[in-house]
Amino acid sequence: MSLGEIILALYVRGKTARVAAPPWAMANGARPRMLIIIVALGVVAIALLSTGVGSVFIPPLTVIKVLLSHLPLFQVQVDAPSTYGAILFDIRLPRVALVALTGAALATSGTAYQGLFRNPLADPYLIGVAAGAGLGAIGAIALRTTNSLSISAFLVPLASFIGALATVALVYQLGRVGGSTPTTTLILAGVAVGSLATALSTFILLRLGQQVVHVMAFLLGGYSAAGWEAVVAVAPFALIGFALMYVYSRPLNLLLFDEEQARHLGVNVGRVKLVIIVAATLTTAGAVAFSGLIGFVGLVAPHAARLVIGPDHRRLLPLAALGGAGFLMLADLLARTVIAPEELPLGVVTAFVGAPFFLYLLRRARNAAFF
Repeated sequence: MSLGEIILALYVRGKTARVAAPPWAMANGARPRMLIIIVALGVVAIALLSTGVGSVFIPPLTVIKVLLSHLPLFQVQVDAPSTYGAILFDIRLPRVALVALTGAALATSGTAYQGLFRNPLADPYLIGVAAGAGLGAIGAIALRTTNSLSISAFLVPLASFIGALATVALVYQLGRVGGSTPTTTLILAGVAVGSLATALSTFILLRLGQQVVHVMAFLLGGYSAAGWEAVVAVAPFALIGFALMYVYSRPLNLLLFDEEQARHLGVNVGRVKLVIIVAATLTTAGAVAFSGLIGFVGLVAPHAARLVIGPDHRRLLPLAALGGAGFLMLADLLARTVIAPEELPLGVVTAFVGAPFFLYLLRRARNAAFF
């Protein structure tokens, strides 16, 4: 059986369901590469549309001209108000960039967790990563809103990173059995630790009183205060995390068989698990620190990409990153325009859009399953 015929295990009533890989996933690399290029162009088009839409509409062609006019190698004449440059570069571009980074980060983290646990229902919330990152961020927000001292805005992402890493370290330690870390015990430990982090977050909420509105805004997700500082803070963690996951994409493919077979094929299972978990954790923490808790991106984007391109993580990770970026940019566009001039929380939009879509994907996978 070739790698293109292996699909991630879908836990349905404790059994493994298998879904046939699409025909183009087993062809040579030309078709998947072309598909990734087409999706990338679609994501660029979504970014241009999202950048132009707002209280002041800027046509996509004008957006392109304004962007090119600010590059040193291009000399483009722009017949547009001078305020367009400030609107694009100071307000909309940093928001769109941060949304795209967050979507890509959550999607690639979900892809890595699903491959590692051989379960397409896994996502950054499964082993408590998002809950731990959220707990750290909520604690920082509570400290900043209740303390009269001036506290740096980067306290929130720093606390998010610390919370996520502490959660993963605890989950990994609790999940170890002897000298190995079985997937089942890791998931169970993650659910328990994630529940504990959620309970602690709720306790903090109850103690905040009238200041709870600041934390609730974070929990529902959003980018109303996004700026270039947030983009600069998130980008290194997202890019480094993605690079690590992509470097380990081949060993991650071998883990799709099972851990014992992967060991026979020369994979250091313990090291691969540790690197993938740390990389996905840093990526998730960076996203959660500035976006809040946004669900379904880490579920829908990887699952949809897998149905289109197959389970090979060398192709799946880039496509999932592009899909996550495009999906979250569209969700952010809806959040800004549906009830304009007011803005919906981004987590509400992803739930409305993502839940029915994921149920459709799940139903399709179950209908295709035969076991």
